[in-house]
Amino acid sequence: MEQKLKDQKLKFQQTDKKSLVIGSIIATIIAITPYLFSLYESVPTTKSWDTFFGTYTSGNFENANVAFWIITGKAIPLMLIFIWFFTNRHWWYHALLVPIAMYIYQLISVFYDDQYLDKFQLIYMIPIMAIVIPSIYLIRARLFNEINMVSKSMEELEDEFKMSPKNFWDKIKQYF
Repeated sequence: MEQKLKDQKLKFQQTDKKSLVIGSIIATIIAITPYLFSLYESVPTTKSWDTFFGTYTSGNFENANVAFWIITGKAIPLMLIFIWFFTNRHWWYHALLVPIAMYIYQLISVFYDDQYLDKFQLIYMIPIMAIVIPSIYLIRARLFNEINMVSKSMEELEDEFKMSPKNFWDKIKQYF
C-alpha cells in the first residue's frame, strides 16, 4: 500500500514538473509578444531585403518594413489564439477556430495576393462557421439539458465535457 502511494506521488511530481515547464514556456512566449511584434522595426525600409534565408521582395507593399509590420500584426494574434485554443478547458473552445481560420487566411493573403488584404475573407469563413457554430450550439444545448435534468454544478458538467489528452499529439488529434 505504501509503495503504491509513493509511486502515485512520484508520478504526480513528474506530471507537475512537466506542466510547470510547459506553463513557463507558454508564459514566456506570451510575455515577449511585445518584443516579437517589434521585430519588424529591424527590417529595412527598402523594396527588397537580402537575408541569409534568401531575398524578400515586398511586392505591392511600399517596402519590406511595411510588409513585415503587417505580417507581425497577423502572426502574433494568431500565435496567442493558438495558445488560448490549446490551453483552454472550457466547452466553448471550438469557437476559437473561427478567428484562427480568419488570421490564417489573412496571413496567406499577405504572402500570395497582398493587393487584396483583408477583403472577401467572410466568404472563405462561411464553411468553417457552418461547422463550428452549430457544433457549439449542440454542445451548449446538451450542457443546459444536463443542467436541467441533473443537479450537477456548471463546473462538474464542464469537466464532464472536457477532453483530457495525454500528450501534445493526442491534443492535436482530438481536433481532427
